[in-house]
Amino acid sequence: MISQADIYAAKILIVDDHEVNVRLLEHLLGSGGYTAITSTLDARTVVGLHQRHQFDLIILDLVMPAMSGYAVMDALRPLELEGYLPVLVIAADPEAKLAALEAGARDFISKPFDALEVLTRIRNMLEVRLLHRAAHHYNTLLERTVGQRTAELQRFRGAMDATSDAIFLVDVLCMTLVDVNDGACRLLGYARGELLALAPGTLLPSPPSAPLTALPDGPVQLAMEVTECELLRRDLSLVPVELGWHWYVQAPVAGGQGPGGLLLIAVARDISERRQAQERLKHLAHYDGLTGLPNRSLFYQALAQAVELAQEKRWRIVVLCIGLDRFKSINDTLGAALGDELLRQFSNRLVQCVRLRDTVGRLGNDEFALILSMSRNQQDAVAVANQVRVALRAPFDLRGHAATLTASIGIAMYPDDATDPETLIKYANTAMDGAKQAGRDGYRFFTAGMNVQVLVRLDLELALRHAIEHEQFILYYQPKVDLRTGGISGVEALLRWRRPGYGLVAPAEFVPVLEDTGLIVRVGAWVIQAACRQIAEWRDSEVGPVHVAVNVSSRQFAEGDLEGEVTCALAQYGVAPELLELELTETALMSNAEHTIVVLGKLKKIGVKVAIDDFGTGYSSLAYLQRFPIDKLKIDIAFVRNITSNPNDAAIALAIVSMAHSLKLRVVAEGVESRPQLEYLRRNRCDEIQGLYFSRALPALELGQMIVVGAGLPPGLDPAAQPAQTLLIVDDDVNVLSSLHRLLRPEGYQILTASTPGEGFEMLALHRVHVIVCEQRMPSMSGTEFLSKVKELYPETIRIILSSYTGFEAVLDSINRGAIYRFYTKPWDDTELRDNIRLAFQHYWMVNQPGLARAALR
Repeated sequence: MISQADIYAAKILIVDDHEVNVRLLEHLLGSGGYTAITSTLDARTVVGLHQRHQFDLIILDLVMPAMSGYAVMDALRPLELEGYLPVLVIAADPEAKLAALEAGARDFISKPFDALEVLTRIRNMLEVRLLHRAAHHYNTLLERTVGQRTAELQRFRGAMDATSDAIFLVDVLCMTLVDVNDGACRLLGYARGELLALAPGTLLPSPPSAPLTALPDGPVQLAMEVTECELLRRDLSLVPVELGWHWYVQAPVAGGQGPGGLLLIAVARDISERRQAQERLKHLAHYDGLTGLPNRSLFYQALAQAVELAQEKRWRIVVLCIGLDRFKSINDTLGAALGDELLRQFSNRLVQCVRLRDTVGRLGNDEFALILSMSRNQQDAVAVANQVRVALRAPFDLRGHAATLTASIGIAMYPDDATDPETLIKYANTAMDGAKQAGRDGYRFFTAGMNVQVLVRLDLELALRHAIEHEQFILYYQPKVDLRTGGISGVEALLRWRRPGYGLVAPAEFVPVLEDTGLIVRVGAWVIQAACRQIAEWRDSEVGPVHVAVNVSSRQFAEGDLEGEVTCALAQYGVAPELLELELTETALMSNAEHTIVVLGKLKKIGVKVAIDDFGTGYSSLAYLQRFPIDKLKIDIAFVRNITSNPNDAAIALAIVSMAHSLKLRVVAEGVESRPQLEYLRRNRCDEIQGLYFSRALPALELGQMIVVGAGLPPGLDPAAQPAQTLLIVDDDVNVLSSLHRLLRPEGYQILTASTPGEGFEMLALHRVHVIVCEQRMPSMSGTEFLSKVKELYPETIRIILSSYTGFEAVLDSINRGAIYRFYTKPWDDTELRDNIRLAFQHYWMVNQPGLARAALR
């Protein structure tokens, strides 16, 4: 509504070129109550004034000299976009009135004008003008509001459709779906029209109650608690969602008349991936990622549950811990990827060895475990352990590489050994360690003594760590002897531990612990330092330069900085590199052959000598052997121990000697403990020996004194000084030995006697024997067995059986295989026996040295 004050405050402009008319109208309007009056005598200023003040009414004279009223209205028209000119024309010519109205004027006043008529017309025009302006303003505001709401709705729709969440708008009063977004259609698999046609109750769970008592008047959202549930899709599958309910109170209708609307908004978020991730995390937390077996955590839980059930049912439970033997060597040689493939294949085989109700788990890198439940006994455990061992015997195919494995298995039982899971597994581990120490590829049951051994092992490990920190280790030195000169050619540094309260501890007791714990890397570096220091001390004393060999463990070679340690030690003590020799095992060299070639090449450039220790016991490749820059091979004691009596050991040792010489390498035989072993090796061109026969390992001072006094081996037997004909008689009857000695002595033979086959082997090693006469029946070994071995060791000898026991089948077999030349019975005819032995010597010379034999016959 337009008030009286609005009318009197309206802005009025008076335009007339006669000042008297202007003053008259100003007086008239002022006396009528109008307060905002402006006037001008120049029509040309009207447009500028109207732009600045936006007059509600312009009283305009039509006839003016500078610019007519029509021209003024033409100029004002662009300013009034709606075409409503607030112009009241003053005209004296009646005909001009119609033209003024057609030009856009809203009304007119005739000259001379009546005061009442002027005020009436002005008031009417102002009311119309103000009403028109109010209406225009309202329409503009309304259009703006509608535009804003439309934009808001468009943004809301865009936001709804852009979000991946599903949004449902529910009319609370009608309980119908007002709208859904694209996310809802995607989530449930419906088209929008199909969804809007469905009742909310068929899609969504029951909503929470509306907080009607707390609803405000304006637009607001009231969020409710978010819950997780499952929604039914069009294809009847269930999708897990996180569902949040929101009450939305709309603003009241325009003018504040009546309550606002009430909407229920449901926002559902698909949490399928989250659920899957949670399941994966749960699986990873309880299952081994490589094999899919229960991990240590889940295995302990399963064992605890099994123990609880066993207590109730009075069952026995068996726990087996399975450690793969030498898995690290295979993993280092073939690489981690094939090592993982081996573990996967083994786990598959392991699962096949047990029943469905038993549990298989992986406790560590190469350690697995089994739980055998329900009234199991020791025989069941043994059967399963053997099944596991059998399952391992078939080679594993690792992408073209064949690998074989064995396992060491430890067994503990509930309730016999322990009643809690932790102790059961600990005891099974202890038993597994016992199986490894017993030679691997076997099983052991836990005993109380094993637990004591574990505690002793732990104490030993702690003591070794203390020994490293307090320098309790020392080096002893065992000399090596050159078989050509008989003199000391060098020494091997051997680690000893002087443990307080125990004295010297045997290396076999503590070196394996150093290897297992990795302490061998630190100790090995110390050994190199100590050896170089001792070389320097001997060099600067009357002892002189001494070649010292140092053992390098496989872990030190693989994990330590061998080149750096050697270089540092040589430089620190000023030692000539050729005085230091490193002894490495075949296993250490072959664990990573290419790395070995690089490291040994660098050591060779420095000038350090390299030897392969325990040669023949590993898995060296001859193809790589010629590529390794090595200087020496050491024959393992296992082949030397029985070299004079075991043809297989002798064949291996001699093959190593022959191969080494063909590769221009020197050969050292270790573990030589007897003169026969020494002479056999010397006769077969071995270069050096070391062992108890010459000397045990000695402290540095004693070893130095031995070198100073020139200790060495006695000279070997001169083949040129050997008798022309040597006869060996082997018989456990002393009277027979005496009789035969008396009978055959006049023939000029060198006669050797032995009362046992063992003594016979020693005589054969010490002397070049041509003919052997042996009794068939002896306590430790039959004559045919003895001579069969002699045939392989000394194939040139002539071998004769002289016995009262025929044993026809055994003797005939030996003769057929060539082990026996002749068989004579007791008692013998002296003349016949002498003649036959003479013929045996002639046969020897005819076969082995035919030229000498013919000369002798002439």
